[in-house]
Amino acid sequence: MTQDDGGTEHLTVRRHGATLILTLNRPEARNALSLAMLVGLHDGWLAADADDSVRSVVLTGAGGCFCSGMDLKSLAGDGMTGEEHRARLKADPDLHWKAMLRHHRPRKPVIAAVEGPCVAGGTEILQGTDIRVAAESAVFGLFEVRRGLFPIGGSTVRLPRQIPRTHALEMLLTGRPYTAAEAASIGLVGHVVPDGTALDAALAIAERINACGPLAVEAVKASVYETAGMTETEGLAAELARGRPVFDTADAKEGARAFAEKRPPVYRRA
Repeated sequence: MTQDDGGTEHLTVRRHGATLILTLNRPEARNALSLAMLVGLHDGWLAADADDSVRSVVLTGAGGCFCSGMDLKSLAGDGMTGEEHRARLKADPDLHWKAMLRHHRPRKPVIAAVEGPCVAGGTEILQGTDIRVAAESAVFGLFEVRRGLFPIGGSTVRLPRQIPRTHALEMLLTGRPYTAAEAASIGLVGHVVPDGTALDAALAIAERINACGPLAVEAVKASVYETAGMTETEGLAAELARGRPVFDTADAKEGARAFAEKRPPVYRRA
């Protein structure tokens, strides 16, 4: 069952079971990032982390488009709706970076469901997600250098850590578009599916995650990211510190008990 659960005029929030779906909802502008969209994203990430009944998040776009990047005109104030959004950015000048997952990492797994254009700021947000599904006609790319700009959403740091450096540099320095098949071949996305099915495929992955122990899932995600810059020795020590407490939880005991009793486990985040 899917139900509406808030958002802004450019960002819809819906619940689908234990999954929170955040939808970039400005199709008339190819879901270009507006202040209303960024405020909605920021609040959506925080809402997902604060609600223990949410076990995963899916990020997608409306109208057959993921995101065409930053709407500089809107962010400058022309066409920006809602004084409350302007006040939010003034109160927290870092809000847009948190919304774009540059300065915030949700503790719940985030799955991207990409249809159509996912370029410039769209590809930058994508790098903050954990698992990525793309429709066959999806297009990716960091076009900033073609406009004399810098991809300041984190791409010069993150992209070479997520795909081979030669591919990262080509994407960053040429500003050319990449097909979904190319994005998959270099490891930028993990799945390519028929057009119109990216959200369904992402929700299927989310359902598998939701069936697992939430404390274990969150600890595994945290361990992967926090050990990324460590030496192997440091990382293994940090992994033990993060992983050992999971074995002492009631959920761990429930998982073993359910396996022995040949039934689905009932996890209670305890």
